[in-house]
Amino acid sequence: MSGAKMQWEKSQAGDFPILVRLNDVANSGRPRVDEAGRTRPQSPFLLTHQEHSNSPESIPTLNLSSTVRNMPWPFTVFRWCPGAGMRYKKTEICQTCAKIKNVCQTCVLDLEYGLPVQVRDSVLEVQDAVPKSDVNREFFINKVEGTLGKADTLVNYSKADSVAKIALKQMARTEPFYQRNRAHICSFYVKGECKRGDECPYRHELPSTDTELAKQNIKDRYYGHNDPVAKRMLNRTDKSSSLQKPTDTSVTSLFITGIESDITQDDLREHFHPFGDIKSIVVVAKTKIAFINFAYRASAEAAASKLYNNLSIKGHVLRVQWGKSRQGVAGTSSSSSGAVAMASGGGEIDPDALPMIPPPPGADGGMVYACTDPSILGSSLKTYRA
Repeated sequence: MSGAKMQWEKSQAGDFPILVRLNDVANSGRPRVDEAGRTRPQSPFLLTHQEHSNSPESIPTLNLSSTVRNMPWPFTVFRWCPGAGMRYKKTEICQTCAKIKNVCQTCVLDLEYGLPVQVRDSVLEVQDAVPKSDVNREFFINKVEGTLGKADTLVNYSKADSVAKIALKQMARTEPFYQRNRAHICSFYVKGECKRGDECPYRHELPSTDTELAKQNIKDRYYGHNDPVAKRMLNRTDKSSSLQKPTDTSVTSLFITGIESDITQDDLREHFHPFGDIKSIVVVAKTKIAFINFAYRASAEAAASKLYNNLSIKGHVLRVQWGKSRQGVAGTSSSSSGAVAMASGGGEIDPDALPMIPPPPGADGGMVYACTDPSILGSSLKTYRA
């Protein structure tokens, strides 16, 4: 099967050319099944037509024995040349894995916005439900295969916040990035030993000195964990270069968002303690937030200046903001100002700011205290003899 002839055929929607085996054209009424019992896909699950397959003259090949990088089973691999002078490209993950995350099989970027998975999940607050172990992954795939037959992906963008969608559109690349189709750098040229000259199919350039982006792999890109490209994009997303200080000098608390379940108070203390003494650390796991209460304002300013747009713990990108003042937000009632001050890490709640507990049903709305009764505690009208 690996040597079967293939041809290009345009899809009706015109999104991208479809790779079809000549033997499947005559038997298109029934799906092709491999030795493992899985249906062979008729076309790759790609990002766009312009970026991945724009050369209908090339003849791709099919490999049925390749193992996916994050799943322990063989899958169908499509291979093609995007254009003249460009390197051959192929699918890196299986189609089922791509549909679960709604990513491209080749570049492993989101199909809706063309962004890394970590950026999309961080902005949309999507939880990763794909197991990491081999047994749990296989059980999960078998469970969701029926759902994928009814829908193209498990990612539901309709439930996402409209503000988050706007942020993703601003971060997305609107034009194709053709540089990703360039040939790899010639390792012999870097060593000064390449003897092919102009006939060398690889680029005669020196590698970039950016060591951070050099540490990339498909597994981290797929699971959205510890991706250097996503980290850089999240740190520069439509934000100012510095965090504005609050005018109230009594504010010594920092507000942290993006706290995942594997981040503990000790992890936060390890990153914030070098800037000064910390009075307390409050982590709210339900809302994925935390409050760092410093003992001095100078310590909080130093931490905010250093860690703003530059905080990553255990592969998770965290965002640093200033807490609120004790007076609360202007325009709020006195009953809610105490709660705002507590949530901002400003100190203890003022008992007078808490709302009064309502009386039980059928009881009088007013509260009666013994000290308000004029007939007791020295207010009696009874006279005594001298």
